[in-house]
Amino acid sequence: MMEKEWKLEQDRLNKVTEKLKERMAELQPEVDQLYGQASDMRRHFWEEVTVNTSTEEDFEESYFSIKQQVALLSERERSHQKRLQQWKNMKRLLQSPYFGRIDFTEKGLGHTEQVYIGVSSFLASDGMDFLIYDWRTPIASLYYDHSPGPAAYATPGGLISGTMELKRQYQIKGNELINFFDASVTIGDSLLQQVLGQGANNQMKSIVATIQKEQNAIIRNDSSRMLIVQGAAGSGKTSAALQRVAYLLYKHRERLKADQIVLFSPNSMFNSYVSTVLPELGEENMQQTTFQEYLGHWLGGEMQLEDPFDQIEYVLTAQETEGYEARIEGIRYKASEAFLHALQHYAEWLGKEGMRFTGIRFQNRDLITAEQIAEQFYSYDASVRLSNRVILLQEWLLKELKRIARREQEADWVGDELDYLDNDQYAEAYSELLKKFQRDEEMFEISERYAEVQDRLRKFENLGEDNVFDFSDQQEVMLRQMIVKEHFKPLRRMVKRMKFVDINGLYGQLFDEKESAYLAMTDGEEVPPHWLEIARQTREKLGREELYYEDATPYLFLKELIEGARMNTIVRHIFVDEGQDYSPFQYAFLKRLFPNARMTVLGDFGQAIFTQSTNLQGGDTPLVRLYGESETSLIALLRSYRSTKENVEFTRSMLPGGEEIQPFDRRGRKPVITTAHNRNSLIGQLAHDLKAMKAEGLGSIAVITKTAAESKEAYEALTALGLGEIRLVTKDTLTFETGAMVIPAYLAKGVEFDAVLIYDASSEAYNRESERKLFYTACTRAMHLLNLYIHGEWAPYLNSVNKELYEVQALE
Repeated sequence: MMEKEWKLEQDRLNKVTEKLKERMAELQPEVDQLYGQASDMRRHFWEEVTVNTSTEEDFEESYFSIKQQVALLSERERSHQKRLQQWKNMKRLLQSPYFGRIDFTEKGLGHTEQVYIGVSSFLASDGMDFLIYDWRTPIASLYYDHSPGPAAYATPGGLISGTMELKRQYQIKGNELINFFDASVTIGDSLLQQVLGQGANNQMKSIVATIQKEQNAIIRNDSSRMLIVQGAAGSGKTSAALQRVAYLLYKHRERLKADQIVLFSPNSMFNSYVSTVLPELGEENMQQTTFQEYLGHWLGGEMQLEDPFDQIEYVLTAQETEGYEARIEGIRYKASEAFLHALQHYAEWLGKEGMRFTGIRFQNRDLITAEQIAEQFYSYDASVRLSNRVILLQEWLLKELKRIARREQEADWVGDELDYLDNDQYAEAYSELLKKFQRDEEMFEISERYAEVQDRLRKFENLGEDNVFDFSDQQEVMLRQMIVKEHFKPLRRMVKRMKFVDINGLYGQLFDEKESAYLAMTDGEEVPPHWLEIARQTREKLGREELYYEDATPYLFLKELIEGARMNTIVRHIFVDEGQDYSPFQYAFLKRLFPNARMTVLGDFGQAIFTQSTNLQGGDTPLVRLYGESETSLIALLRSYRSTKENVEFTRSMLPGGEEIQPFDRRGRKPVITTAHNRNSLIGQLAHDLKAMKAEGLGSIAVITKTAAESKEAYEALTALGLGEIRLVTKDTLTFETGAMVIPAYLAKGVEFDAVLIYDASSEAYNRESERKLFYTACTRAMHLLNLYIHGEWAPYLNSVNKELYEVQALE
């Protein structure tokens, strides 16, 4: 019976493969022809249109000729891209045409349909029958969500019920059927075992063949404005999120484009790690950035911004420095909802008093003083929103500059500059004067003013000897205008960029030396402990035109309240990875910046290593309050797939509540803890183990340290022992590569390795409760092998781990 099934499946595979090759051969000439046509049209674009602006009718004809040629070129390029994408999809299918099959009998029909599922759809030549269904189609959800028996799937037309007769998984390589399994509700362990048993790669892979039911719920959720995924380390939350992007682009392909989706990732290296997943599924990559890069973009270089990795280095290494407790308390407070409310109250207070402006100076004199600007600002109706009053003030300042510029044309300094102009500048002024009546942007549009411009030109041409203009006088006027205009250009630019608002001073004003002043400005908001020291540190940093990382979001939020929100209404979906490391304040800011976007937040509170972390667990979290309970969905992923069962049982023992994490039944070696009285012996053993792992064929090995300074120390120690093929990863590393590396724990987040070696697991390195999650994060990066090295006392988190879950290697 098995042999018969195998032959039927191989025969079908051969048939589908041949049809794929035939269709690719048919498409190739079409792709080449359309590409050639589009290229030829781009080269000869202006030869195919006639541009004539002599009369209004000629101008109109030229306009429509160009528009028609543009439309024709766009149509050819779209057709080429469509055919090329079809060809690429088929080429991708040739590697492994499908990975799953369900036999489904729809209720009331009596006919059983065989549904084969792959990374994209492929239709028979008649265009009616699906030989392969895209994994994102509604019917394919049966494969992920149900076992043989009664089953149903949702379609735009309603729920379709029936019976699943068979659920089968395949391993296919090219035209060869390697294996197949009949599965139950989850994707069978046999296939997962083989996929998870493979080595780590320098780039994340698609998981469409092994999506689990709980991951499918994340991928196909299309109703929540806020989707929160709290997933254990290695539970596949990031992978599911990327497949979710592909699903959304497929389902809403008529109105959603890749550049309308933004992924905020933990660091630039992580961006390279996930960059191939969507292209592998035939989709364009969404926009990828870090929150740090986004803050830097909006600050525009006006302030020097501390990055989050410098902040965490301070938190981990500066415990003995003066002002440490105040800084930590400040980080927490500035990340809180309480500080967000304080800034909103502060903006209301500024509507009545306290606004600070920068006067407009020119040649060491005040053109418009800060006092005049403030007086004008507070002359506006107090009921008008603060940001709208600033816009009114901007308009007034531009008008004032225009009035002052006219007055300045007669100033002595203009005459002095006039005397020193060279012949080229005089010639330029004369040329400008001649073209004064010819330059009108309306010449390039079909408008009522066209005839008026033509009339003005005719009058100018017919002036002759009776020219009423004195070109000499007019030339001087023109030159004076040019001189003043050039000198006033930076002033107008400053006003347009709202540099007349002293945002630095306004933010610093909050941190007055007196606590009572803060209470008055924020409507009685309570201040945290060590407030006076927090205020002093903040003022000192602002005085150097620098910002702590915890100040960046509040600073920009205040700027938005005053100058008006710079909303992005184009973006439709925001994805936040390592979401536990964002503050409630930052989430509120993202919601304000992207008002039309749905948000997907992925994280693990067990890996919350930053001081300003947000709890993603439970119903009463800042994220639920942000969008409301009815608009929010919470999904928990408790099963860990990344690591072996032995590694998961070891690492979950370190976390309070870690018993909820469920290991996948993939067996391996127990974690090894190596101890030594001599530090040099310990490092020598680490180097020996690393060489042995490389000899085993493990392609991705990480020596994980606590801090960047410790990474540098470990790197130098290992290279001194002859380990030349090892890289040092820093916050400036842009791409993730396989091989052996030394990396701080906070940069390893979200990435996995075949083997992990914890450089120092002693209490000297890790001893505070606040560092427990950092230690857990480092250990959970290991897929297969986990080694820890200890000189002296053990890190206290290891005391709660059952001794049967690890092996100890004690060096002499």
